[in-house]
Amino acid sequence: MSDATPRRVILLRHAKADWPDVPDRDRPLAERGRKEAPAAGVWLAGTRIMPDLTLCSPAVRTRETWKLVAHELPQRPKTVYEERLYEASLGELIAVINETPDEVADLLLVGHNPGIHALADALAGTVEGDALVRMTRTAFPTSAVAVLTFSGSWKSVEHGVARLTEFWTPHP
Repeated sequence: MSDATPRRVILLRHAKADWPDVPDRDRPLAERGRKEAPAAGVWLAGTRIMPDLTLCSPAVRTRETWKLVAHELPQRPKTVYEERLYEASLGELIAVINETPDEVADLLLVGHNPGIHALADALAGTVEGDALVRMTRTAFPTSAVAVLTFSGSWKSVEHGVARLTEFWTPHP
């Protein structure tokens, strides 16, 4: 793929998690999360966005979210559980994206706030419609999805390089 190749970064925040007396990494999805995650998958399938690669945080709640989302897709993309996505800073998230292989056109990240929201804000140099207003107003709730497009290599991803084209949340 050339530097002019159109690419998409799809950002998915994990679904609503429960708060049992376990380490943060081991928190499972709450009942609400188990209902909302499949809705995110249905929305993704309806947009015909099919990621070539999914990078998912290894936390229990992100893994459970991804399993429920992926079940709704017409085909499951290659999935890598990426340790660096758990509690990742904005800089760490961009570094992970920069390492994406060139043959990947559409990349899905399944992660956590505040990093996922910060990444969407940082990458969105331009916006379609009211996507940014809705994303800002809702503070990127659980199970929300942002889709950003850009042209170029993954190594060129930096602040302001993308266009926020979609923002979906299970609670309109």
